[in-house]
Amino acid sequence: MELSVFFAGTGGSLPSQRRGLPASLVRRGGETLLVDCGEGTQRQLLRSIGLTDVDSILITHLHADHWLGLPGMLKTFDLRDRGRPLPIHGPRGLRELVQGLMRYAGATSYDLHVIELEDGELIEGDGYEIEAVAVSHRGPALGYVLREHDRPGVFDPERARQAGLEEGPDFGRVQRGETVAGVTPAMVMGPPRRGRKLTISGDTRPCAALGEAAWHSDLLIHEATFAIEEAERADQTGHSTATQAAGIARDAEVLMLALNHISVRYPAALLRDQAREIFASTVLPRDFDTIELPLPERGAPRLTRWSERDSAAVAHAGGSAGVEPARTQRTPAGGADSLH
Repeated sequence: MELSVFFAGTGGSLPSQRRGLPASLVRRGGETLLVDCGEGTQRQLLRSIGLTDVDSILITHLHADHWLGLPGMLKTFDLRDRGRPLPIHGPRGLRELVQGLMRYAGATSYDLHVIELEDGELIEGDGYEIEAVAVSHRGPALGYVLREHDRPGVFDPERARQAGLEEGPDFGRVQRGETVAGVTPAMVMGPPRRGRKLTISGDTRPCAALGEAAWHSDLLIHEATFAIEEAERADQTGHSTATQAAGIARDAEVLMLALNHISVRYPAALLRDQAREIFASTVLPRDFDTIELPLPERGAPRLTRWSERDSAAVAHAGGSAGVEPARTQRTPAGGADSLH
């Protein structure tokens, strides 16, 4: 099952010619979750993959650069005759914000379900859960951790035969968790296989709670608003440096760190390079790039550049054009990440 993140906007505070404001699409199988909805998000989607319908929206905090695109997108869904309800999750104060926005934008024909989350509260999905994690910003702010449920272990047909099962329907029944003729799934199945884990920081200072929640994530998307030279200003404004984000990724032993919320004040390569001094498996997505999270047994996360997307099929067939794999501390950093 696919699990990927499409970066519709990777900038912070204000848009630039190259980076829109924060918005990421998390796609898992047939579900699509939108994390933050900065100004111009629907336009960013129309310029790239198209304005896809979404199953729910997660807002990290209530600063305008993270939600200003919401009224227009909600009304566009209305004009497109959306019928099913749309849940919008976020921190304390979200309900009042959405109610105020829709008083001026106009009501929608579909239901908006606004759900304010507290630290540690879970959103239950089909085969996964999302945990809200209180982070350290200016005012109520949340990070989000998506955890897939463990998957069944690998079925061993030889052990099943030795236990007395006949190949055919009995094999399928025991794999679905049934006990057949005294043979339990534990007798013929390997140990459970872990699911994937994705952590998104939102805006935050370095935060122990987020680091703990991100433990062993396949991908950590962490804000990197400042370079290390402005660490004091980062703390004053409730943000992180790229170096601090890398320290959290290293300590949490994640597979890949993706830097986000990039300020116009720095060349992107500067932030990337500062982070890689601490954590080699760091990438810095541009708008419209995608990170795919394969199942753990199928390899590390991969960054696919939008500008090279036509080459991605070659990469999946065995080449490498257009795809940047995760770099681990056990693997040399390899070639440079070309940034505009």
